[in-house]
Amino acid sequence: MDTGELLEDYTPGDFYFGTSRRTILGSGSLRTFTDTDVAALSEVVPAALAGSPTSLAVGVLPFDTAGTPGHIVLPETVRVAGPARPASRKTIGAASAVRAVPEPVRHVEAVGRAIKILRDGGLRKVVLARALDLEFDFEVSAQAILHNLAKDKAGAYTYAAGLPSGRTLLGATPELLLSRVGGQVISHPHAGSAPRSGDPVTDRENADALAGSRKDHIEHAVLTEAIVETLRPFCRSLDVPREPSLVSTPTMWHLGTVVTGELVDRDVTALHLAAALHPTPAICGSPTEAARQLVSELEPFDRGYYAGAVGWMDTEGDGEWAVSIRCAEVAERSLRLYAGGGIVPASDPKAELDETSAKFQTLLRAMGMEL
Repeated sequence: MDTGELLEDYTPGDFYFGTSRRTILGSGSLRTFTDTDVAALSEVVPAALAGSPTSLAVGVLPFDTAGTPGHIVLPETVRVAGPARPASRKTIGAASAVRAVPEPVRHVEAVGRAIKILRDGGLRKVVLARALDLEFDFEVSAQAILHNLAKDKAGAYTYAAGLPSGRTLLGATPELLLSRVGGQVISHPHAGSAPRSGDPVTDRENADALAGSRKDHIEHAVLTEAIVETLRPFCRSLDVPREPSLVSTPTMWHLGTVVTGELVDRDVTALHLAAALHPTPAICGSPTEAARQLVSELEPFDRGYYAGAVGWMDTEGDGEWAVSIRCAEVAERSLRLYAGGGIVPASDPKAELDETSAKFQTLLRAMGMEL
């Protein structure tokens, strides 16, 4: 099969998941599971998949299941090919209106309030996000945006998934929440960020500054510790590097740590493990519930499926689930883009605003826009 064929055949409502190894396209729906109890989904979906003619379950988990349900689909058809390598870009067209939610100054104020709460004790980290609402005078092509994200190699995981609302969540994330292949489990958490630069000298300086940043290493340690503690009961052994490594995308540098483990029980599926891990401190904070409450108090919007998880699982329980960041929710003539950053006591509010601006560039570049 032509490796670009699946990308060209994608239409809104399909499930698309592209990596450096393969491309998955799921179309149609034999059965759909929508539930705010993610743990319950992780139990019912494997049983349904085992008795289904389809080979995969695909879908999305929300940031906060208290008000937004997980959405898992057993597709009518599943096609798998090699990685997509588009040769050219597609034109999207310019937005007629752009609105920041909240306004940048309000985001800086929210970060400042979060830092004060962190310094007063009780929380180690919280992640605060903001959004950009884009309006268009024409129907936006989700397929064209997805095509350009793949062309840009914008993230390790390029994805699109239909949502219960009829909208589409699409993006390109660098971060693997969880993969399971047989008895092996891998998680690749990311925390600590710096922008890329078109100037090689500045770009290297940004990378070196991130690698040496005590603030970013503290933020990353909070995340890695949480991943390890969550996986420990499921694994007979875990391999955790002592120091994080630099990870790059076209727009950002990150600190990342590859955590690998060997499962005790192979009946524990990829979806079960993803549900156990989510939400990590990378997109919520620590401790989880206190951080999630603070997010709800300081952010003026519902995250929905931003900072959730997107992925797939097969009949053997193997699968991949990526963290749904660097993304947009697409309606017919509008998009909402999301970007967030991890806040610790040593954070600087203006620097945190700049970080979200840099993270918006993943989607803005794919749309041929600069803000």
